[in-house]
Amino acid sequence: MKIIPSRRVAAGFAAVFFCSLLVSFTNNLQTDTYRIRTIVIDAGHGSDIRGAKGSHAREEVVTLQVALKLGKAIQDNMKDVKVIYTRTSDLSVPLYKRIDIANKAKADLFISIHCNSIVNNRSTTRGVETMVAGTARLGEQDLALRENADILLEKDYKKNYKQPIIDPEDMIVFNMMKQNLRLQSIRLATLIQDEYVKTGRINRGVKEQPLAVLQPAGMPAVLTEIGFISNPEEEDYISSEAGQTEIVNCLFNAIQAYKKQLEIQ
Repeated sequence: MKIIPSRRVAAGFAAVFFCSLLVSFTNNLQTDTYRIRTIVIDAGHGSDIRGAKGSHAREEVVTLQVALKLGKAIQDNMKDVKVIYTRTSDLSVPLYKRIDIANKAKADLFISIHCNSIVNNRSTTRGVETMVAGTARLGEQDLALRENADILLEKDYKKNYKQPIIDPEDMIVFNMMKQNLRLQSIRLATLIQDEYVKTGRINRGVKEQPLAVLQPAGMPAVLTEIGFISNPEEEDYISSEAGQTEIVNCLFNAIQAYKKQLEIQ
């Protein structure tokens, strides 16, 4: 006799599945099967969506150069990790498509690279900062978390999964997932900032901001501002071969440290 589970039983199974997925992201409840296998690297701006500009450098050019170099460093040194780029040339990629690329690939990390700027182009403001998704938009993660976990317990799930979550079990599990992704994003962002500081960069900290490019992210996601393109000295640094090499090393070291912390060797 075929047994068809009720909605509450199905929700229970979903909760168990989500909790098992959550375990792979927690600090003290790691499993020996979790591995970071896919990293999406996002070069900010591009084509007609122009970024900030300095006296000789443009954000969309600098971010692409750094993104490609970071991807190569990962591919050369982390043979078990797949790198996906949101763009590899001067293309215009809408914000929602950037994170959608990561969600569809079921990526383990999303890293968006940008250059900072203020209105005064000859500013003396300088330093690095890394952003994570602010709590104001965390509700947008529900869809991504559901899709990435492949919970399709109901035949009409695909049609209905855009509806707000109302089941108490689902609410508890999804809130745990979102909070944990926030904490893991902060962890990666902190590691990135720590690496910058080691090279003498001015630390502007880890900040929570409601950034569209980080929503709806179904994985730890950060946006790192590698320097002020509006500052002449930092503009020269972030557009130079030596400066970009140092930035890439900082990002790679942070990713490597994060990977080692999360995985059981």
